[in-house]
Amino acid sequence: MKRLLLLLTSMLMLAPAKAELQVVELYSQDELLQMIRANTHLIQMKRDDCQLLEDVRAHAKILKEPAYQMLWGDMLMYGVCVDEDVRRGFSFLEAAGNAGLADAHEQLGRYYQRGEFTVVSPDKAVHFYKLAAEQGHLRAQFSLAKMYINGFGAPRDYPQAYRWLFERVYEYPELKQEADQLLAQLSQKIPGGVVESIQADRKFQDEYR
Repeated sequence: MKRLLLLLTSMLMLAPAKAELQVVELYSQDELLQMIRANTHLIQMKRDDCQLLEDVRAHAKILKEPAYQMLWGDMLMYGVCVDEDVRRGFSFLEAAGNAGLADAHEQLGRYYQRGEFTVVSPDKAVHFYKLAAEQGHLRAQFSLAKMYINGFGAPRDYPQAYRWLFERVYEYPELKQEADQLLAQLSQKIPGGVVESIQADRKFQDEYR
């Protein structure tokens, strides 16, 4: 009887602690992409005590959702909540890119540019930056312009990079100074008539909005 009372007392003492535990809800695709773009997705997994590990694995491996493939790939490459496995992680990042995820393309571009988790390959960096830039990924557009300024990529593609920066800089005043510097450097690699044409198109659009 005494042992039973001790057991019941212990259970009552533990009950409040268990009641305070909160179940972490699975991130929506939009929430996850926002975290990926802010580079907080792995930090959030740690904050959530890796409670979503199996859900993330299922959404990446079984449902093959691109944002979750990218998250799972990063978890494997950086050893967050799982044992580090760079090769498998990189393959999931590539799968997300193959599914058309711009953020995965941009990250692959960075990795090939820096030689992070893979060999340095400026050609592949330009390729993936361009795929992301074509989908409107702002950071990729800036990175691609820098690659072009440094002499990488095909000169025939330089005007499009100039157009992206010239047209989008007005949307982000905080980036205007950096964009203006890149535009000035990029314009040196593009025939003057082409630059004037791009600027005239923008002026025409502004006048008739």
